[in-house]
Amino acid sequence: MTTPLDLGWREWVTLPQLHIDWIKAKVDTGARTSALHASYYEAFEKAGESWLRFGVRPLQGDSTVSVTCEAPLLEWRDVTDSGGHKESRPVILTDLQLGDELRTVEVTLTDRDSMRFRMLIGRTAIKKGVNVKPGASFLLGGSSNQPPESP
Repeated sequence: MTTPLDLGWREWVTLPQLHIDWIKAKVDTGARTSALHASYYEAFEKAGESWLRFGVRPLQGDSTVSVTCEAPLLEWRDVTDSGGHKESRPVILTDLQLGDELRTVEVTLTDRDSMRFRMLIGRTAIKKGVNVKPGASFLLGGSSNQPPESP
């Protein structure tokens, strides 16, 4: 039996397929699906399949850092946020690096510019092998203003 991964309520994570070295994420067991801030997104065709191109500003309060990402479109999904607002969002699959552990997760894209965290990690991404410690932060390394040494 493997030892469960301990996560705090906020962590620095990496999205290697999207070339995002670090993004501060809120771990939210009340949310079903993970969400990622996208300043814009546009659909396009690639090899006969639907893809999305989207922009991510991974550092809250810093608009100078921007990453252009591309990923296959999995589907569109109706999502109700914590305020009760419904929104149809694009869903992608991407790898999420949590410390030494890599897992493939579903992520919806939405404008999180007004939120404190550019990414929210929902319960389906962490349903197996994770203990969330709500009183702790940055158990994977780093601090509030500084990510860990290397992804």
